[in-house]
Amino acid sequence: MNYNAIAKEIIAGVGGKENIQQIFHCATRLRIVVKDSAKIDDAKVTDIEAVKGTFNNKGQYQIILGSGVVNLVCEQAQKITGIGGNDTVVNADERPEGNLLQRFVNTLSDIFVPIIPAIVAGGLLMGINNLLTSQGLFYPGMSVIDANPGLGDIAGFINMCANAPFVFLPVLIGFSATRKFGGNAFLGAALGMLMVHPDLLNAYTYGATGVEVPTWNLLGLAVEAVGYQGTVLPVLASSWILANIEKRLHKVTPIWLDNLSTPLLSILVTGLLTFIVVGPVMRIAGTGLAAGMTWIYDSLGFVGGGILGFFYAPLVITGMHHSFIAIETTLLADIANTGGTFIFPTASASNVAQGAAVLAVLLLTKDAKLKSICSASGVSALLGITEPAMFGVTLKLKYPFIGSCIGAAAGSAFMAATKTKAIALGAAGLPGFISFPVDSQIPFWIGIAIAFAVSFGTTFVLHKRNEMKLAKEKAAANTDVANGNLVNSTIELPIAGKVLPMGQSSDPVFSNKTLGDGFVVIPEDGNLTAPINGKISFIYPTKHAIGLVDDNGLEILIHVGIDTVSLEGRPFESFVATNDVVTAGQPLMKIDLQAIKAAGLSDEVIVIVTSKTSFKTKSEIEGVLNETILELSDA
Repeated sequence: MNYNAIAKEIIAGVGGKENIQQIFHCATRLRIVVKDSAKIDDAKVTDIEAVKGTFNNKGQYQIILGSGVVNLVCEQAQKITGIGGNDTVVNADERPEGNLLQRFVNTLSDIFVPIIPAIVAGGLLMGINNLLTSQGLFYPGMSVIDANPGLGDIAGFINMCANAPFVFLPVLIGFSATRKFGGNAFLGAALGMLMVHPDLLNAYTYGATGVEVPTWNLLGLAVEAVGYQGTVLPVLASSWILANIEKRLHKVTPIWLDNLSTPLLSILVTGLLTFIVVGPVMRIAGTGLAAGMTWIYDSLGFVGGGILGFFYAPLVITGMHHSFIAIETTLLADIANTGGTFIFPTASASNVAQGAAVLAVLLLTKDAKLKSICSASGVSALLGITEPAMFGVTLKLKYPFIGSCIGAAAGSAFMAATKTKAIALGAAGLPGFISFPVDSQIPFWIGIAIAFAVSFGTTFVLHKRNEMKLAKEKAAANTDVANGNLVNSTIELPIAGKVLPMGQSSDPVFSNKTLGDGFVVIPEDGNLTAPINGKISFIYPTKHAIGLVDDNGLEILIHVGIDTVSLEGRPFESFVATNDVVTAGQPLMKIDLQAIKAAGLSDEVIVIVTSKTSFKTKSEIEGVLNETILELSDA
């Protein structure tokens, strides 16, 4: 496989180097932060042989390549463009982030994704240690170590390796979080080291009977000298404080003194705030959050498990599942009281359900390319990596995704009813059995079998139903054609001005009809109105692009100006919001055409029909270009 060639094709498909702000990757996805999503040729990227699917989320274009491939393609893409990933700071105004919840989830995702390999490695090693030390798993009433005492030191070493990422978790999070918040990552790591310093009382013994808690006298306050091993929220909050103190000190400190005083004051002030205020408060908050979710799960029983199982895959789409890592590590840190994590068995049921749905599609579909995607991504999902299955198959076809959610709910409900919890993290899927104690092995496998069977069966039924629906639609369409009843749509001119064919746009992406056919208007005023009756499907954060869709599925993209994304929304005053229902002729936006021209940019308005790849315009039908409406007929 030529990874360099794949990278070049992807770069060209997303609009070239000049349209890229960041390039990085997670376990399976190449993530590209783009300047203008309208320049992405999704069809071109999807047609690349190595690409299993794509997903565009708030300015971050995600390309599913699969584990083992994505890192090599990412490396080549970064070399070709000279653009890095998490080390590249993106201006918050240039990167669309969504609402407050979406920004919070994206932040957690950016912090935890880079450290997931260390957490997974520790979890898998915990699972191996579990295999060696569990009583009765392989020998009646004995563990593997009891039966083979010579393996004792090996088990001890594995346990030490497994515990290291969790004991020193604040160091990992401090590094990643401080970098995300715009501070010096190494100062963040130093803060994490401070929070787990050996002179502090170990957090795992804090509150134990008979343990005396040491205290400091800091500024006249009695402060507990307790570590934060295995905690998440305290170091997240402290990293944010550290980064902001550091950034503000850089602004006010003379250059000759900056390198000496800024690191010193940043660590000292943040350290004091951490142990006096932030740490104790966030420790209580983290423990309370985990206890609250555990209470809901335990109290609702199989109902709570079913709800969490059904919605787990949708949460993966948003990236919100990364926030669960904070809760899981808290649960495992207090395993004596929590009994383990209930999120891991839920994730395992969801991943296996995704794999089962994809394998059902593999048996049912006749599409050769889809079969090749299903065979690889289905097995990958069973082993714990669901992105190729989800974005390459189930979400695209929709009905397998529904089937997988139902299967995950069934399997998770059973494991919740039997109180099946994991005592370690690892690969959530079939390999996840090593993370469960002996008495939970049978319930785990039964829950996984239920998730697989229900997902596979439901997907099979929904597939047959979907085929029947498509057959009816095709028959109805054939009847309409036979009777001469072609479905026509009318698009009104959205702005006054001179109308030109799409091929005369000054931007090659539009003139080449990469995104679809349509027309161009050289505007005479700045009053943009709705060209159709329908709903606003999206408004780009910089307001230069608006999408609309009508009841017949006709999709329109209105792009105002060329490269106007760089103006950050200043020339545009929007009168509508996403999901608003509009009528043809209703005002959408006021455009300051002079501001666009003053910036040296073209103010042409491009109207693209993105839902049709082939159609006839009124000008083609009548031989003239009508300047008020565009009538579309199936070609």
